[in-house]
Amino acid sequence: MAPQPSAPMLPSYTSSTAQKPLLGMTIGDKFDQIVAEYPDNDALIVLHQDIHWNYRQLQEEVNRCARALLAIGVKPGDRVAIWAPNCSEWTLTQFATAKVGAILVNINPAYRTHELEYALNQSGARFLVTADSFKSSDYRAMLMELAPELAASAEGKLKSQKLPELECVINLSADKYDGMWRWADFMEQSANISQTDVNDLQATLQFDDPINIQYTSGTTGFPKGATLSHHNILNNGFFVAESMGFTSDDRLVIPVPLYHCFGMVMGNLGCMTHGAAMIYPGEGFDPEAVLKAVHSQRATALYGVPTMFIAELDHPDFESFDLSTLRTGIMAGSICPAEVMRQVINKMNMKGVQIAYGMTETSPVSTQTGADDSIEKRVSTVGRTQPHLETKIVDPGSGGILPRGEIGELCTRGYSVMLKYWNNDKATHEAIDAAGWMHTGDLATMDEEGYVQIVGRIKDMVIRGGENVYPKEIEEFLYTHPAISEVQVTGVPDKKYGEELIAWVKLNGSNDDITSEDLREFCKGKITHFKIPRYFKFVDDFPMTVTGKIQKFKMREISIQELGLDDGKKD
Repeated sequence: MAPQPSAPMLPSYTSSTAQKPLLGMTIGDKFDQIVAEYPDNDALIVLHQDIHWNYRQLQEEVNRCARALLAIGVKPGDRVAIWAPNCSEWTLTQFATAKVGAILVNINPAYRTHELEYALNQSGARFLVTADSFKSSDYRAMLMELAPELAASAEGKLKSQKLPELECVINLSADKYDGMWRWADFMEQSANISQTDVNDLQATLQFDDPINIQYTSGTTGFPKGATLSHHNILNNGFFVAESMGFTSDDRLVIPVPLYHCFGMVMGNLGCMTHGAAMIYPGEGFDPEAVLKAVHSQRATALYGVPTMFIAELDHPDFESFDLSTLRTGIMAGSICPAEVMRQVINKMNMKGVQIAYGMTETSPVSTQTGADDSIEKRVSTVGRTQPHLETKIVDPGSGGILPRGEIGELCTRGYSVMLKYWNNDKATHEAIDAAGWMHTGDLATMDEEGYVQIVGRIKDMVIRGGENVYPKEIEEFLYTHPAISEVQVTGVPDKKYGEELIAWVKLNGSNDDITSEDLREFCKGKITHFKIPRYFKFVDDFPMTVTGKIQKFKMREISIQELGLDDGKKD
């Protein structure tokens, strides 16, 4: 009998449908619809500003802000930048710009003068809403350095040599400074515009209009401005919250920065589209403030990157906070260690906590675990394709779709893919191919059920002696050591093997006498010899972005310098 042909390999491709259709409306229209439905629901609670607004009150403030924007000359398509930590004014600006069709430009709160100058000029921002200062950043001093002309300028009449497009600065300080509106004085300008003017303008807006520019924190070169539409971010926020089973009774603590998609889309828009409460525990992340917010506000959900959850779990007074009201939340932003995930589920009562994966360019979430997924799926994968989206895994060289189980580049397509990189056609065409697929740069596998596992960045993959080594695999193993609180693995140059591995290790205090040799012995016989790090570095902290993402390229730079590998003297 002739041999039967084998069944074709299942390709690494999935598409996801949903019972609920995409929202075909602008952010402003959806906001007004929710206010009409849930006027008395808690909407915005900002603990460090002592603000507690229901949806009707939030709408009143958003409409005032929208009228004030029109009064000072903001037009549809104008770029309005915001450079501030988490606060009520950030959220008012987000919703008000959407109502008048202006494009909100998110400026990273950690930016310094060079980065600020680039973002303002690259986006062509005419207006800037800014905090006076935050942590070690003196925003006003940096602005005066870039635009000394402010000192002799009337409000809204700036003419700056270095910032030629910028005309108007609105300072959130209660104090008055030359050339800048105070927020309170700016809001008073709303008296010069009728609400009918805002409503009429809002009615002309289309949901495919660009509404947001977010600068991606590239490791090389200048940041790129991912340009997102109402349709992109409104739907992504909605479906992220849908996956968690959000209703108008939910109360979400948002300690992640609003300038990032995690805060303003998954947080603010996820809540708004369901009539749920947005709760900000502070200007920036503080583990005690987060725990207090959950406790005092009887929160049902909590967001964070893994480093935030680690800090909360390690807080000395952790046991004194009542977290019993929590049921769900999202851990995202970077690869989530399995041990941390298990502690969040068991110690923080977040039985429904989910993993979400994505990037700014995809609004941001592309895959997400589900409420009914097993703990194993939630700790080992980033879930399945989000509703109304497609996912495929391709050979980074040929671009061909790979069979299930093989490692390749993750690509996503659908409503969530950004419109473009602002004023950067070359980068846009490099990221989004002719068929509309966004190439993420992440290495991933897809299993038989469609669950995606991220194994690293294409740029993070270490090639040691011809063997492809994926740092995440080694990190997950080292997390099983009882003395390790956090670990990150990267590659460093090696004359013999091309690259070697270094593990940066943060201990949890249970055994501070652990040595590199102890950890090497722990690995022997349990992971392949070439996956055992040659070097270990014990640290208290990791270099990271303001959103809590570990900067492995900086780890690599520091390690090369400290080990003397840059001059090739060390084998």
